[in-house]
Amino acid sequence: MSPALPLAAADIYDAQRRLRGVSVSTPALSHPALDGIAGRSVVVKVEALQRSGSFKFRGAYNAVAALSPSDRQRGVIGASSGNHAQALALAGRLLGAPVTVVVPHDAPQGKVDGARALGADIVTHHRQREDRDALVERLAADHGYTVVPSASDHAVMAGAGTVALELLWQTPVLTAILVPVGGGGLAAGTAVAAKHINPNIKVIGVEPETGADTAASLRAGQLAELPAVPDTIADGLRHTSPAPLPWEINRQLLHGVVTVTDTQIVQAMGWAFKHLKVVAEPSGAVALAALAGLDLPPGPVGVILSGGSVDLDAFHRLVATSSTAKEAALA
Repeated sequence: MSPALPLAAADIYDAQRRLRGVSVSTPALSHPALDGIAGRSVVVKVEALQRSGSFKFRGAYNAVAALSPSDRQRGVIGASSGNHAQALALAGRLLGAPVTVVVPHDAPQGKVDGARALGADIVTHHRQREDRDALVERLAADHGYTVVPSASDHAVMAGAGTVALELLWQTPVLTAILVPVGGGGLAAGTAVAAKHINPNIKVIGVEPETGADTAASLRAGQLAELPAVPDTIADGLRHTSPAPLPWEINRQLLHGVVTVTDTQIVQAMGWAFKHLKVVAEPSGAVALAALAGLDLPPGPVGVILSGGSVDLDAFHRLVATSSTAKEAALA
């Protein structure tokens, strides 16, 4: 492991100890139908069943728990399209820290309401017109809050890395792991944890086809920025550029990044519901969507299903478009 990486396996083990008895050790599920689609054994790590509905709780809790009591008392702030907002709100409630979250004007209302119900103060910004990070920094300076980013943070990445630790304890024989990539914190934590346990394992990022900022950055050999906010149903992955700290890890440790269409994402949501009896949000299903047509050597593959925070009506509307014929064609 390169000493230049901004995250070490020891940090992830520290996070795992903080999370013991607090986070859910989520199940690793399988089904013959998914094996058939992928042409290999598939194990799905279901972070949709994590507290607050996604893997984000692990990083948010680890980051807030690592703060001094005085910093927690002053409060924390973060920016999010929804899942980090809910996770940070829950972490703050559990640890006695006031929470403010900055959310885009078009964030899913269910996620915003979830964060508010957990006690977070909500500040809205316009995704296309306002600098979200500048707003967060200004509010933090004005009120003495500690900023807890959704991805570009040491403790947040360490907490996210505990997903892979658990998955590889549950299924040690994996030869590859598919992981969603938004800001990149989950992919970075996954890569550090997985490579520590098995240096030969391949960690492959998955992005929406219209929001492939990490894939573009890997091609360019440096941070690249998309010209506009991506238009995709995967609302948690509408990034225009990778977060800086995760990027330093992902550019070195990811085996590659593949992309999936919104149609494939919806299909994967249907697979998760039909075969695993799990509700997945679009952002959470992107790695599962990459199963069809995997270009990998033989061997069992792990898939991180990262979240399930989706409105019931939206889930029903999306999954109702799925059909057995489409599933067969995609497989």
